[in-house]
Amino acid sequence: MTIWKTDEELFALARRELFTAVVGDTMDKHGLTRQFLPASLQPLRDDMVVIGRAMPVLVADYFSERVAGQTPVAAKPFGLLFEALDDLKPHEIYLATGGSPYYALWGELLSTRAMQLGAAGAILNGYSRDTRGILRLGFPVFSAGRYAQDQGVRGKVVDFRIPIEIGQTRIYPGDILFGDLDGVCVVPQAVSDDIFTGALEKVRGENQVRLALESGMSAVAAFAKFGIM
Repeated sequence: MTIWKTDEELFALARRELFTAVVGDTMDKHGLTRQFLPASLQPLRDDMVVIGRAMPVLVADYFSERVAGQTPVAAKPFGLLFEALDDLKPHEIYLATGGSPYYALWGELLSTRAMQLGAAGAILNGYSRDTRGILRLGFPVFSAGRYAQDQGVRGKVVDFRIPIEIGQTRIYPGDILFGDLDGVCVVPQAVSDDIFTGALEKVRGENQVRLALESGMSAVAAFAKFGIM
């Protein structure tokens, strides 16, 4: 039985006590060994932490802002970007992938709208821009870097709230994303209670190990006693 009843309680507890490494270690113990997004995805500021439910978004390259005679998506500047943005729910994370690395997938105005909707953050398998504006907002954004070139005439959102893959990891809508300075991990929705319960047990055990090491206990003795390192 969990000690939290709502997402808000779980996410607040994770922010207070957990970090991505201990959550990843716990998933390893459950056989979930490919749950981290690529190491290139980093926060815009070192102290940014993000946790929330995934709202996956799929992007594709286009070579003109408007493409006549094709699909309704092709005829729209940015495709379904604004529909996807407006569909964000409280505590959700806009998670975008697809397209080539020649344009930014996120910026200040999108962050402003996402904040108004109560979203938890944005994670881009690509670049973000308007960095100073996003930092002023304090909205958690993780990306592969900063790049000002616009998506508008180069890429469109073609679908959202669908399963996507980033690196070796498949992400489904509603999976929990947890990101900090050491990276972003994906906790599958079906096992999230077990993973976070185990992570809390592990981190509290690690605190005991830390105290023992600070008191002069050797690493060998500490591991033999606690089974954690």
